[in-house]
Amino acid sequence: MTFENKLAERRTELSEKWADLVLQTYPKETQKVWARQKDRFQNPVGAAIHEATGDLFGQLIEWRDADVIAASLDRLIRIRAVQDFSPSQAISFVFLLKKLLRDEFFKDMRKDGTLEDLLRFEAKVDNLAMMSFDIYTKSREEVFRFRVEEVKRTQHNLLRKARMIVDVTADNSAD
Repeated sequence: MTFENKLAERRTELSEKWADLVLQTYPKETQKVWARQKDRFQNPVGAAIHEATGDLFGQLIEWRDADVIAASLDRLIRIRAVQDFSPSQAISFVFLLKKLLRDEFFKDMRKDGTLEDLLRFEAKVDNLAMMSFDIYTKSREEVFRFRVEEVKRTQHNLLRKARMIVDVTADNSAD
């Protein structure tokens, strides 16, 4: 049985454990709320993390299409990109998967002489980390662009209300 088959058999269990590790990167109070609340409408972030890790875990096992993996990864990274994480904290969830896999499989695989299968799979996780950094950077750029646009919009509205600028499009429509 291949290592990927072992992972596939335990996919639900392992992806839930991974999601729990991801949730542990949040402040204690947030963890408590998200652990108690399973309803996706009352806990959309927690539900999205569980869904994304489950989907991503399955994609990682198969590793058929990097674009599909990137799309799954994007869902999780977008959540973390808008939160108050440093870049390393935001993508640390990828390395939590390596920790989980080592905790679950390392001793047995070392005894069986199949440790190289784990190391080979960890190369996929390393590729996932590199993809994560690229996606995180794009997501943060998008967040900052939205913030700048909002500041411009707010400033424009304040100046218009103070009658310091005139909306010329409104004047032209009266012609």
